Amino acid sequence: MKLKLILLLIVLTSVSFAQNPSIKVLDTDFSKGRLQNVQTISLEDAVKLHGHLCDGLVVGFLGLKQALYQLYPDSIIDRTNNRIVSKPSPCLTDIAIFMTGARYQYNTYYVSDSINYQFIVQRIDNEKTFGVKLKPGIMPTAIDSLGKLATKGELNACGIDSLRKLESQFSTFLLSKNPQDLFIIAEIKNYKWVPILKGNFLKTDVLNKKLQNCLPK
Repeated sequence: MKLKLILLLIVLTSVSFAQNPSIKVLDTDFSKGRLQNVQTISLEDAVKLHGHLCDGLVVGFLGLKQALYQLYPDSIIDRTNNRIVSKPSPCLTDIAIFMTGARYQYNTYYVSDSINYQFIVQRIDNEKTFGVKLKPGIMPTAIDSLGKLATKGELNACGIDSLRKLESQFSTFLLSKNPQDLFIIAEIKNYKWVPILKGNFLKTDVLNKKLQNCLPK
């Protein structure tokens, strides 16, 4: 039975990285250095930062990759030159800072649950700005409805596993598609950076961390 449980967990968490998306970025080369450190960062790298692979992390990586390439169409993506607002999901917030280099303490990042996108990302030097969000109907409605129940603590152990399986399947679906078919990337003209600092958002990915495992019947 223990072996069956291990195999089940492997199936639920597995998403092929054969198409592991990546992006080339530019950073400074040490703590007081020059802007000349070119490197490639990937979804696998983001998983190490965030702690696990999930559909929100995949959504964020694929959507922001498109927007950043529109901000830097003729050059490498400069992670010292971006500002971003994200929805408060732990997955979206982590991918926002990872891909853009923006940070709360330097007035280049904040979180809002009132924006009409999952992200609003701005290039600082020319203030060009894009909103990023999934197209309507892309995300299965069951993920949203079960996610709300999980946030309220109203899913039992087996219900949590069902939600995890749905999110894993959705991640696989996203990684198998052309991102241009999945996202709305809309330019926002004359966008003004006016951060609203708020630090009491609910961290939803730790609410069920003490829940017991679902026992096979």
